[in-house]
Amino acid sequence: MNTITDTNYNFPGQQSLYKGKVREVYNINDEQLVMIATDRLSAFDVVMPRGIPYKGQILNQIATQMMKATEDLVPNWLVATPDPNVAVGHLCEPFKVEMVIRGYLSGHAAREYKAGKRMLCGVPMPEGMQENDKFPQPIITPSTKADKGTHDEDIAREDILAQGIVSEEDYLILEDYTRKLFQRGTEIAAKRGLILVDTKYEFGKTKEGKIVLIDEIHTPDSSRYFYAEGYEERQEKGEAQKQLSKEFVRQWLISNGFQGKEGQQIPEMTDTYIASVSERYIELYENITGSKFEKAEVTNIEQRIEDNVVAYLGK
Repeated sequence: MNTITDTNYNFPGQQSLYKGKVREVYNINDEQLVMIATDRLSAFDVVMPRGIPYKGQILNQIATQMMKATEDLVPNWLVATPDPNVAVGHLCEPFKVEMVIRGYLSGHAAREYKAGKRMLCGVPMPEGMQENDKFPQPIITPSTKADKGTHDEDIAREDILAQGIVSEEDYLILEDYTRKLFQRGTEIAAKRGLILVDTKYEFGKTKEGKIVLIDEIHTPDSSRYFYAEGYEERQEKGEAQKQLSKEFVRQWLISNGFQGKEGQQIPEMTDTYIASVSERYIELYENITGSKFEKAEVTNIEQRIEDNVVAYLGK
């Protein structure tokens, strides 16, 4: 199982390297960023000990396709994709908030609701809802962008503005872009027989002060999808929805006693389980994009990525 879980390149013009939970970002000449999507798997803000074959390629290719499908609505950072695992884009200063938008009462929102809460990030949630019901209108529930090793935390719009994390002028643009992207994502999903349940977007500012979409968009790591067929019937019967997202990994971890809390042990991920997760990600890719997944050559992924990036930067 050839995977890429860590990189340490020295590209021409390299100024710095930032390692996120899944992506590694190389600053080139303070002008461009080379973002490598690794095969690392993160859940409950914890990186799992083993990589998932083709996961990085899948995330990168979904994200770049979705950026191209939304660039008429919202400007983004993307310039080129010289390798299946790599996106190259404009250098940006990221905003320290993630814009989470939810169309349905699922995942974290459903867990909070079950605990009796009716406000999430300062946004009211109606009484009488059951898990996976649709909200009357999508709600924006931002979270702070966590430093490595810490959890993202819910934050209300009022607190973002009061703490000066984002200016009001910029925040209004982030909200507008978030709603536009979610609407387009919902339309794209519907064409594939899917429901875009919730997702998160990250934004940054270019050197020129332009706000652009960065990182990933509408991937199974950043979004939750349901199959549209049978959604209503499952809701009426109180059954679990058929999901296309990383939630299946979270549920497996929960069932094995792990939720990222102190003292908990990550359950063993066998070769068979790793292969099954890889297959699920391929299924996600094909359902979300509507096209067959073409596996990249992985005999020596590290060398392949280096060769492709160096050739691109040399142009």
